[in-house]
Amino acid sequence: MIVTVLRVALAQLNPTVGDLDGNLAKLIEAYGRAERDGCDIVAFPELSVTGYPPEDLVMKPGFVADNRVALDAFAAATGECVAVVGFVDQDRDLYNAAAVCVGGEIVGIYHKRLLPNTTVFDEQRYFTAGYDSDPLELFVIGGVKVGVSICEDIWSPFGPLAEQAAAGAEVNININGSPFRAEKDLVREQLVSTRAADSHCAVVYVNQVGGQDELVFDGGSFAVDHKGALLARSPQFVEDITVVDVPVPPVYRKRLLDPRGRVTNALLPTIEVSREPRRAAAPTEPLLAPITEPLSTDKELYDALVLGTRDYCQKNGFSDVVIGLSGGIDSTIVACIAADALGPEHVHGVSMPSRYSSDHSKADAAKLAANLGIEYRTISIEPAFAAYQEMLSEAFEGREVGLTYENIQSRCRGQLLMALSNEFGWMVLTTGNKSEMAVGYFTIYGDSVGGYAMIKDVLKLRVYELCRYVNAAAGREVIPVDVITKPPSAELRPDQRDDDSLPSYEVLDPILELYVEQDRTAGEIIELGHDEAMVRRITRLVDIAEYKRRQCPPGVIVSAKAFGRDRRLPITHRYRG
Repeated sequence: MIVTVLRVALAQLNPTVGDLDGNLAKLIEAYGRAERDGCDIVAFPELSVTGYPPEDLVMKPGFVADNRVALDAFAAATGECVAVVGFVDQDRDLYNAAAVCVGGEIVGIYHKRLLPNTTVFDEQRYFTAGYDSDPLELFVIGGVKVGVSICEDIWSPFGPLAEQAAAGAEVNININGSPFRAEKDLVREQLVSTRAADSHCAVVYVNQVGGQDELVFDGGSFAVDHKGALLARSPQFVEDITVVDVPVPPVYRKRLLDPRGRVTNALLPTIEVSREPRRAAAPTEPLLAPITEPLSTDKELYDALVLGTRDYCQKNGFSDVVIGLSGGIDSTIVACIAADALGPEHVHGVSMPSRYSSDHSKADAAKLAANLGIEYRTISIEPAFAAYQEMLSEAFEGREVGLTYENIQSRCRGQLLMALSNEFGWMVLTTGNKSEMAVGYFTIYGDSVGGYAMIKDVLKLRVYELCRYVNAAAGREVIPVDVITKPPSAELRPDQRDDDSLPSYEVLDPILELYVEQDRTAGEIIELGHDEAMVRRITRLVDIAEYKRRQCPPGVIVSAKAFGRDRRLPITHRYRG
C-alpha cells in the first residue's frame, strides 16, 4: 500500500511575553530550519507571537495591533513549508488564534473553540470562543486534509477534532501553552492518543517551553498516528525542534465502520495549499523521530523548578541571586536549584547567625556552599537584634517576650538580604516551602521577603526527597547528610524544633494535600480517618494564614493546586467545614 507521508516539525519554543520582536526572530529562525529539512508543516506553540499567557496586555489595542504586524512579518518570510503559528486575532472581539502561513501570506485563520477558565486559566476574560466567528476549515497540505486546533480544543471528545475528522481530516495540528504539573505529560499523551484513535486522525501536539511568572511550561511535544501510536516525543524543559514523518494511510473504510467519528453531516470548507508532499510518497514505513524517554518524578520536578527560576530571573533582568543559608533543608535545596539555574558564580549565599544558631548549622551551610562552588559570606544579625531589644525594652517592660523577638530576628535577616539586593542588584530568593506557607509558619516581612519563592508549591516531605535526588544524581554528597537527617528547626530560640510548633510533617503534609490540593472540607478529611482535633487545628491554621500568603512573592507552580492565582479563597470568611 502506498502511504502518504507528511514531514512535520514540532517547534517547541520559549517565547517571552510581550517581546514581539524577540519572539518573531525565534519563529523565523525555527521556520528556516524546518524549511531546510524539507518539512511540509512546522507547528509553533499557542500564542507564540505574543508569548503565553499575555493576560491583560491584550486589553491594550496597541499591543494587539503590534502583534498582528509581527504575524504579517512572519508570514512574509514563509516559503514552501506551511507554518501554523499562534497569535491574537481581532475583529469585533479578540480571539486566541492560529494562522496558517505559506508562500509569504496568511492562507487561513483558526479561532480557538474551547476556552479554559479554571485553575490558572482566565481565557474567557479576554477571548471569545470561535464557534460563531468563523466556520471550521480544513487545509489540503501535501494532498492530505489537515485540521488545526488549539490546546483545550483537543481535551473534549466532542470538540473540533471530532468534527474535523468526520469531515475528512487525516492529520490535526494542535498547538499548546499547557503548563507543567507533576506527571501531567503522561495524561496528555494518553488523552491525545485516545482522541487520535477515536477519530482515526493523526495528531501533532506542540507545547510551549519555559517559565512565565509562576507558570512553567515543560514542552514534551509529541506526535501520534491515526491509531494513537506514539511517533515522536520531544524532551522536556528545553527548546527543541523535532522533525517527524507522519504516515497517512487511507482511513475512510475505518471511519465508515466506526460510528464514533460521525458527529456531523456537514462538509467543511477546504483550502488547498499543495497537492503533493515535498517528499515523494513512501512505499514503506517512514522513519520515526527519536522518542525521548520520560523523566523520573524527582528529575521532572527538579528540572521544572530550575527552568522556572532561570526564566523568572533572566527574563526580568536579574543575572544573580542571593539566598539566606541557614544550614536547613529548605535553603539548601533552593541553593542547589539556583546554582543549576543560573550557574554557581551567580549565586550568593549568606549566613546570618544569631545567638541561637548552632555550630552544626553554620558548618553545614559553609560545606554546602563549598560543594556547590557558590560565594559564601557571614553577616551576624546579633548587633541589630541586640539593638532592637534595647530599643523595645521600655515598651516591653514587665512582659514575657517570646515570639516577637523570634520574628525580629527573621526580619533582621530579611533587611540584610534586601540591603544586599539593593546594593548589588541581586534578586532575593525566599526559601519557604508549601507546608510552611500553608499553615503560616513563616515571618511576614522576615523570611518571606524576596523576589521569588521557588519552592512555595513544594511540600516539606518532597523537599527532603529532592535533596536525596540531588545527591543521587550527582553520585556524591553535594548536600551534607546532616542537613537531611537532623530535625528541622528555625533556630530562633534555644533548642527549637519545628515539631514544637507544628505536627510532624508526616502528619501535616497528607492533610494539606487533602485540604489544599483536593479541596476537601475538614469534615471530609476526618471521615477519611484523620484525627479530628489535628484536622481542625491544621485547617484553621491554613485559613487564618491567607492574609500572610497574599503578601508573599510569586513562585513556580508545580502541584495540582497552588496558593495564589490557582487557589483563590477569600481572606475574610468563616466557613470551617
